[in-house]
Amino acid sequence: MSNGGNQRPAVWCDFAGVLTAPIADTFTTFCANIRVRPEHLMPSMLAVAREFGTDDIMLPLDTPLLSGVQWVRKMESLLARDFGTNVDLSRFAELWFAERPPNAAMIDFVRTLRAEGVFVGMVSNMPPDFAPYWRAIVGPELFDEVVLSFEVGCRKPDRDIYELCAARASVPAMSCVLIDDLAVNCRGAVEVGWQAIEFKDTDDAIARVREAVGL
Repeated sequence: MSNGGNQRPAVWCDFAGVLTAPIADTFTTFCANIRVRPEHLMPSMLAVAREFGTDDIMLPLDTPLLSGVQWVRKMESLLARDFGTNVDLSRFAELWFAERPPNAAMIDFVRTLRAEGVFVGMVSNMPPDFAPYWRAIVGPELFDEVVLSFEVGCRKPDRDIYELCAARASVPAMSCVLIDDLAVNCRGAVEVGWQAIEFKDTDDAIARVREAVGL
């Protein structure tokens, strides 16, 4: 990619589904741990999201528009009312990260990129309650910068978060590369002038990032 003459590229990596196992695997494991059927949990999460005018099930938590405790209470109430399921979700964050393996190959690649002199940041839509758990998996020291939606008040795929990331990296949009497992987030990045790599496979993503940054 063109990176503005001698301007170093900046690679921004998503957390969930890129540096960890796929989100679908996490969701399935979480449902098994709390003994709630996925076809019951998902519509309950959607119902809470729609109270805030969105079909994005994590948006209320990621910005956040309500606290983790408030979200949990709404979820417990909906599951009981609509599906007759009484469940304690007070350990939501802990159980969401239980049995969630890191993507060791991708984490090692991030270290390699930094060793090669490439700026690497993490940009993630994340609730406040998840903070200690992602740190235990990858650690902030892996990155030059970390941008989390709950800290900055905006989230992918909104333009504001991409502009903030480019500013944090001190590079123009054309020098930014996003690695993300969600197509909607990749489209948002491309719309502001970034290059985006939709993560589907670790080896493929690594090869495409290396090409993008000229390694």
